[in-house]
Amino acid sequence: MRIAILGTRGIPANYGGFETFAEELSRRLAARGHQVIVYCRQQHTEPTFQGSELVYLPTIRHKYLDTLAHTFLSTLHLMTHRVDVALYCNAANAIFTVLPRAIGIPVALNVDGIERKRQKWNALARGWYRISEWLATKLPNAVITDAQAIRRYYQETYGAATTFIAYGTATTREASTTINSQLGLQPHRYFLYVSRMEPENQALEVRMAFEKVSTDMKLALIGDAPYAAEYIERVRDTKDPRIVIPGGIYGLGYRELGSWCFAYIHATQVGGTHPALIEAMGKGCLVLYLDTTENREVCGDAGLPYSDTEGLTARIREVLQMSDHDRAAYRARATERVRQLYDWDAVTTQYENLLSGLAGQTKPGRP
Repeated sequence: MRIAILGTRGIPANYGGFETFAEELSRRLAARGHQVIVYCRQQHTEPTFQGSELVYLPTIRHKYLDTLAHTFLSTLHLMTHRVDVALYCNAANAIFTVLPRAIGIPVALNVDGIERKRQKWNALARGWYRISEWLATKLPNAVITDAQAIRRYYQETYGAATTFIAYGTATTREASTTINSQLGLQPHRYFLYVSRMEPENQALEVRMAFEKVSTDMKLALIGDAPYAAEYIERVRDTKDPRIVIPGGIYGLGYRELGSWCFAYIHATQVGGTHPALIEAMGKGCLVLYLDTTENREVCGDAGLPYSDTEGLTARIREVLQMSDHDRAAYRARATERVRQLYDWDAVTTQYENLLSGLAGQTKPGRP
């Protein structure tokens, strides 16, 4: 098949979950013999990446227009460069899926989580996301949810059936510790937090919870965000020398950090399945997670939940006092849970089957 992936910042991944998803899925689909085109906002040094063709188009660098502007231009390009099937990411892009369908290109849409709940959006943006949720149930050929909680939400709110396909990750660890040395982090002597630095991801609360704990271990807060300078400044406003805040780290450095941390803290309030969480579990991390329906769905009994800042402080103290045997048991359960539920090759097969089914079902000129 000739497959287009639209709606992300593009690959190589250097921002968030959708970009990692696009990179991992496109690489595997290309390895299976499909021709994959990924639409990108930032220029890579080569016209291809890991077997996929990269198409670069401009955008409007604005908090509320970036995604919509780029996806609209990508859609226009797509309509003059036909593919067998298109995969859109982000519910906000639902409105654009009608255009390729109008000329006979079948479309699947991965809606992610309930984006309108994020604190960064104003009333207009939240309204757009609410409308887009409804459009997602009407315009594309298929709607994909990556968490059972989000699947239930679309069923209960809109009476719409969706296709559940989990996010994927690997269960390998990195042997190298280059980034650890650069950041002054000793293996197994630091807590790790990774997320976009936005209020609903609670980096500030994680920092404050850690500051209350007496330990010589460190806390590495990893992440960045393009439109959250004021919030990031608040996160960085600490005099605690144990806290390391280097910004966003991707690729090998990111994988090294997850491979050698003492424990991983996941504090995200909003969204579906969070890639950083299952990636940490795949590396056998001891996981402390904010107790939301979506996070609980991912972790099961393989992590330790907490409900607020005081609860996180208590959990940090608990795992520091926990026996090596008990910590090892949590880490083993995390890895096994990923093997069973979040294997990338199995996820790719599900996408491959869905997309090939759409490509075979829709006739040219028939939406």
